[in-house]
Amino acid sequence: MRKIGLILFAAVTFAVAAGDPPGLVQWTSSELLGLDGQLAQKLSPQKVAHQPLRDFGTHSATMVHRQGDGEAEVHEKVSDVFIVRSGEGTLVVGGKVIGGKNTEPGEIRGKSIQGGVSKKIAVGDIINIPVNTPHQTLVRPGQRITIFVVKVKAP
Repeated sequence: MRKIGLILFAAVTFAVAAGDPPGLVQWTSSELLGLDGQLAQKLSPQKVAHQPLRDFGTHSATMVHRQGDGEAEVHEKVSDVFIVRSGEGTLVVGGKVIGGKNTEPGEIRGKSIQGGVSKKIAVGDIINIPVNTPHQTLVRPGQRITIFVVKVKAP
């Protein structure tokens, strides 16, 4: 019996000492909620604030808080996965970016989208936006939205 106790103690001690596997990251709900509140206090003149969380090489994570419309965007080598954390808005996808300009390699931004499809988005929604797909997040006056964004690099 004592031998089993020692083996169990050694196993628990090793598990605690070993820690998390390399690359494992957990953002708790309370941490993200706190970050949401912080971002709401750091709005740019365009009524947006973002906080990069981690770049893993093949993908990255960012929190984005909006209290106004975003620019139209196209990522030539990155797909976006949106996880709506709070608030609501409208996501316009597809169509053509109006006034699009390259802002950095593989990134196009513009004023709006013509011919896209509008989708209401709200807390709990998860949206995959494929590579080369125009998209724009719209937020009506008085509304807000916070999105956990995973950017997945194309192979």
